Amino acid sequence: MQHKIGEHKGHRSVRELKIGESGVICCLNDPEMGLKLLEMGCIPGTEVKMNSRAPLGDPITIIVNNYTLSLRLDEAETILLKQ
Repeated sequence: MQHKIGEHKGHRSVRELKIGESGVICCLNDPEMGLKLLEMGCIPGTEVKMNSRAPLGDPITIIVNNYTLSLRLDEAETILLKQ
């Protein structure tokens, strides 16, 4: 299922989580990056938790499926969370 950017207005992205905050993945809004993220375990319905941010804010680390994943902010922005 492919979604266009902007199609899910109102959904928060992983980029917006605060450290320690969790959310459940709703969908991925970039088809090209989506495949890469799916392969890394960012599957709709999966819980993610913000783990840390680099001193300048980019990259971030999230915990998904009991492992730590490092993402650039532009990647994290494509992972949308359920409301």
